[in-house]
Amino acid sequence: MTMLTNHDGPVWTLDLGDDENRFSPDLLAQATEDLQGLAESSEPAVLVTTGTGKFFSNGLDLEWLSQHPDELNAYVDRVHGLFAAVLTLPVPTIAAINGHAFGAGSMLAMAHDFRVMREDRGYFCFPEVDIHIPFTEGMAALIQAKLTPSAAVESMTTGRRYDGPAAQGSGLVDAVASQEALVETAAARVAPLAGKDRTTLGKIKQVMYAGAIEALKPRVN
Repeated sequence: MTMLTNHDGPVWTLDLGDDENRFSPDLLAQATEDLQGLAESSEPAVLVTTGTGKFFSNGLDLEWLSQHPDELNAYVDRVHGLFAAVLTLPVPTIAAINGHAFGAGSMLAMAHDFRVMREDRGYFCFPEVDIHIPFTEGMAALIQAKLTPSAAVESMTTGRRYDGPAAQGSGLVDAVASQEALVETAAARVAPLAGKDRTTLGKIKQVMYAGAIEALKPRVN
């Protein structure tokens, strides 16, 4: 399963898939491997992450977790690792949110530098308060590193479902676009930044998000 492709100069696309795009162990492994390869490359590049169906991502693979409860901590560490990989990637990144983004799927979007959401369909939501799954310290730190305090309180404690315009108004996403123009709009926003020095950009992100990066580190078992 190859998720990362390049068809347009410096623009690399990470395709999450065309189903609910939950974080299965296979998806986590492949996405992490692809991102590592991009991080270790040297040519000018930007990353666009998107899906191709009704969902951007519905987050944690709760069905898999129900069948492997003894692997919960290791699984959460892998999810945290994916967030950290995107958060610290030394190239400009943007999430093109093609549909519903819930829970950890929304957190993956938040880990990107920028976000563009479809304007006419899909919800952006942190439903944890309603599904009785508290945020981990790493998840909370990631969200709070990207949002104003008021936006973090509303989105994290109410379970509100934001459509595209509402998400833009609250600062969860930077822009909205039509379905047809979504990926093109996202790519156009970051493509001019492809030449930024990787070492400098990587260090800037490490400093900006030091608290979240620390909170996302694997747990000591």
